[in-house]
Amino acid sequence: MVNEDFRFSHQIRVRWSEVDAQGVVFNPHYLTFADIGITEYYRAIGMSYPDAFDVAVADLYAKKTQIEYHAAARYDEVLELFVRVSRLGRSSFDFDIEVTRAEKSIATVQLTYVHANLEKQQSVPLTQQFRNACITFEKVPPKR
Repeated sequence: MVNEDFRFSHQIRVRWSEVDAQGVVFNPHYLTFADIGITEYYRAIGMSYPDAFDVAVADLYAKKTQIEYHAAARYDEVLELFVRVSRLGRSSFDFDIEVTRAEKSIATVQLTYVHANLEKQQSVPLTQQFRNACITFEKVPPKR
């Protein structure tokens, strides 16, 4: 991923509870970092979760997650999370997240979410409001 393609970023600082005995971020915390970035992305596009989504009809569920680690993050470092929606399907979409330290990529995360009605076990089309918000906001249009 190239962070020039990203319009949105959010900074975090590595906390003591996120590192192992060597002071290195424990791998699963990168998913927490991704979640923080996604939450802030929703706010940036004016679609704060869960208020902007009709969760009584359908909610967002993680379907696939992939993390590639490039370097270690350590206690008290400032990380920048670059976040973008890279694909918009009928009922699913992908987030690309690049975790950087001092402009160097230390991890890339890709998440696929599906918009579904859990009770009916069916996917539900994404709202036009969400689609428009992503398309309008992104520097590089999401794939369709």
